Amino acid sequence: MATTEIRITGFGGQGVILCGHIIGKAAAIYNDQHATLTQSFGPEARGSACSAQVVVSTERVLYPYVTSPHILLAMSNDGYNTHKRHMAEGSILVCEKDLVKPDKRGKEGEVFAVPATRIAEELGRKIVLNIVMLGFFAAVTDLMPMEALRQSVESSVPTGTEELNLKAFDRGYEYGVALKEKTEIQV
Repeated sequence: MATTEIRITGFGGQGVILCGHIIGKAAAIYNDQHATLTQSFGPEARGSACSAQVVVSTERVLYPYVTSPHILLAMSNDGYNTHKRHMAEGSILVCEKDLVKPDKRGKEGEVFAVPATRIAEELGRKIVLNIVMLGFFAAVTDLMPMEALRQSVESSVPTGTEELNLKAFDRGYEYGVALKEKTEIQV
């Protein structure tokens, strides 16, 4: 049984919950897997701590809560600092390069960082940084086919924003592929 626990963390307003929704939907609807989503956020909502937990598996998910994530997707340093101690040994950290400063002594085995906010700003809408992160996540984790996540983005974002969000996803994906291939990256 292949089960992967994922925690997405950041501030309310960054699209943390939407990221979790898109990953779970991609797994369950577009990749013939099973997935659960749980979420938590402060009462202040925008600007407060926020996290989404996704469990993706080839088998039915019997326990929907993330206890020791294999992947931590961090869009804020506070979120990273709050959740890093729960990471599984040798886990993957996917983070926003300009906002998250990983420890050298953390449990993560691999760290992949993307300047998602800068890329989103280049696209004209800072709000799509979460979708840039998803594209990057798709490229560096190989958890599921890129096309499954891309379809999930297209069917989950507000009507009229699909083109911008798919462009954001593609830019994040391209950055991740280039990073993994160790080619020069322009931002």
